[in-house]
Amino acid sequence: MMNPYLENFTKEELIELIEIYSKNWLAMDGLWFQRFEKCYGMDVAMENNCKVWESFTVIEAKKIMKFLNLPEHSGFDGLEKALKLRFYANFSKDEIIRTEDSLTYRMLECRVQHARERKGMEFHPCKSVGIIEYGDFAKTIDNRFETECLTCFPDVRDKTCHCAWKFTIREK
Repeated sequence: MMNPYLENFTKEELIELIEIYSKNWLAMDGLWFQRFEKCYGMDVAMENNCKVWESFTVIEAKKIMKFLNLPEHSGFDGLEKALKLRFYANFSKDEIIRTEDSLTYRMLECRVQHARERKGMEFHPCKSVGIIEYGDFAKTIDNRFETECLTCFPDVRDKTCHCAWKFTIREK
């Protein structure tokens, strides 16, 4: 059910509200993670984070697919469109690089890592979560996708971005 109060806002105000909602979602994600990290240590926090992302990334992908009316095998075009509508796309600097046989998603500035750095915390070791997050997101968009981590903390191979993920299609 749509909130009728939203009809009172301009398009620009609604876009700003989406950005606020996105940042609030990220703040909540960070707060629960940091609480787990403080109480139980990084390993337990990461284990639980992976479990949460196994579910959330599929939910997010399915909702975006429905919104965009993407077919089951929408390939690189569908993945590119869907990546642009993820929550992260509303507040992180990223880029998508397409070739004939791959799509690479690069997170140029990650709000999570910037926040941890600002607080004097170690970087979030997000590679294990990212493999689930990006891999399952892509497979939900099109089950032929294979995902390769090009760089992601703690396994940094490219200092020009916070993380990079390469997607290819496995032909059956």
